Amino acid sequence: MRIYIEKNAQDLGAIAGDAAAQHIREAIAGQGTANIILATGTSQFETLKRLIKAPGIAWDKVVMFHLDEYINIPISHKASFRKYLTELFLDKLPPLKAAHLINGEADPTAECERLNKLIDKHPIDVALIGIGENCHLAFNDPPADFDTTAPYIIIDKLDEDCKQQQMNEGWFASLDEVPARAISMSVQQIMKSKHIICSVPDLRKAKAVKNCLEQPISNLYPASILSSHQSCDLFLETLSASLLSNDASHYKMTANYEG
Repeated sequence: MRIYIEKNAQDLGAIAGDAAAQHIREAIAGQGTANIILATGTSQFETLKRLIKAPGIAWDKVVMFHLDEYINIPISHKASFRKYLTELFLDKLPPLKAAHLINGEADPTAECERLNKLIDKHPIDVALIGIGENCHLAFNDPPADFDTTAPYIIIDKLDEDCKQQQMNEGWFASLDEVPARAISMSVQQIMKSKHIICSVPDLRKAKAVKNCLEQPISNLYPASILSSHQSCDLFLETLSASLLSNDASHYKMTANYEG
């Protein structure tokens, strides 16, 4: 894992977006297509904004999957991740080769089976992800399942910290409105990605960042597994890195991505 600390969320998004764009261009140049995973939530705003503006990407050669979606939430709901990715990403670009969005209104078991067959045919070149306040990856809350090899799984009960984060970010008016169930990409599927770009801004993520980097790898801190990935870049800013024990000089502080 390589760790970058930027001055603010905007700088973090710029360097993370540039890193993602570089990997996408390299995949297209090497194999004619690029298969990507996109995350949602406030942590991805600046990264996606930068990626959309990146030069030299043949978007008609890109296949997109995304991490997770609530079960039984309509695409019209402001918290729908399908709505998020459609409005903030897909609508701002030329048509992709394919965009495989999770339909949370479909039968969950059948939807997982559909997505599992698709992603099995598309080895992921680059995954853009974040870390939850409880150190979750996608909707894999602690204690996360590190063993299942199914690409997409049903989460039957989101934990209270996860639900509280969704409400605090403004997606829901109350805790009771946050759905209890979701479809999520599994930890093993995320880790199969050739490159991982992890964007983690904001002070409220500082404890999760500390646990991710300073605790032993454990399903009690799901994001800690990222440190074992062969090509994971973690992009922080001064607030999200503020609880780290090591002095900031221990990590890379740069305005340029070193691919």
